[in-house]
Amino acid sequence: MTKRLIFDAHLDLAMNALEWNRDLSRPLVEIRLREMGMKDKPDRGKGTVCLPELRKGGIGLVVATQLSRVTPYGSSLPGWHSPQQAWAMTQAQLVWYREMETLGEMIQITNRTELEAHLALWNNTEQPDEEKPIGYILSLEGADSLVDVSYLHRAYDYGLRAMGLSHFGPGRYAPGTKMEGPLTPLGFELLNEMGKLNLILDVTHLTDEGFRQVMDRYQGPVWASHHNVRKIVPNQRQLTDEQIKQLIERDAVIGGMLDCWAMDIRFIDTVSDPWQLDIRLENLVDHWDHICQIAGNSHHVAIGSDLDGIFGTEQSPWDMNSIADLRKYEDILARRGYQPTDIDNIFHGNWLRFLRKAWK
Repeated sequence: MTKRLIFDAHLDLAMNALEWNRDLSRPLVEIRLREMGMKDKPDRGKGTVCLPELRKGGIGLVVATQLSRVTPYGSSLPGWHSPQQAWAMTQAQLVWYREMETLGEMIQITNRTELEAHLALWNNTEQPDEEKPIGYILSLEGADSLVDVSYLHRAYDYGLRAMGLSHFGPGRYAPGTKMEGPLTPLGFELLNEMGKLNLILDVTHLTDEGFRQVMDRYQGPVWASHHNVRKIVPNQRQLTDEQIKQLIERDAVIGGMLDCWAMDIRFIDTVSDPWQLDIRLENLVDHWDHICQIAGNSHHVAIGSDLDGIFGTEQSPWDMNSIADLRKYEDILARRGYQPTDIDNIFHGNWLRFLRKAWK
């Protein structure tokens, strides 16, 4: 039987490769051993993502980010002190993706023709998955690094196809997670340019006011690459029922994320233990269920794991050792009453439907 393809709509691969100094082409056990005794990052020796593990799990298609924030004077958040520095980091991340393409490890997907060709490759059972490149769609997580709006066109030319305006804290184009307030004037200007290019707008990390503004003004394709449900985890980072309804009306897809604090309100970063709180992969199905009940179907939920988003096994479900364990959702979802077509939708079908429509 052909293994179900998995499409993960949010991974920070280049950030991990450069800022964490991880050779993601190597086996996971080797990466972890390299980091034994290191204390500069909370997830040292506990990472869950690398290219061999993606292949092992049949995760043949991902949305991969560029991520480089500008930190204003007086902010305690890490980040660059100028847009030019942030832009330079995104270009270094782009070069890393290009190097992975040169090695045959990855291949960029920028349009529907390339998408269909890549799907045909991954559906070819005669070639082992271990020999196939990971397809990636390039997304910019937070727009701070765009020195001005004209830089968006430069990014589009090198293959950028999705973008969120904000990340954590204050932003040059929009405030983000743990903030309040509207888009900046630059943000509205950028939104107009995105529409001209038909870029996918990622609403993840926007404030509630920012969410309302972009949903009112942006007419292009919209998704939520890595978002869970506020009814279950009541903080500003998650989606309200009203926001979920608006996204469904736009035929958007919402990617469920596997960061424990986004799955269970009891979890506290760097303090809690997933095993002690019994936070398992199945916890995410509660969030998917909630969205499916609002929608009346399984057409708007999918995977946006964020499993390399500055955390590892210390902040992931305890029954997951690597990203390859996303395959466990086949049995988990079936046990929860999801039909094979629903599982196909969640694993890849919803993201593919979205892209085919956006790139028609």
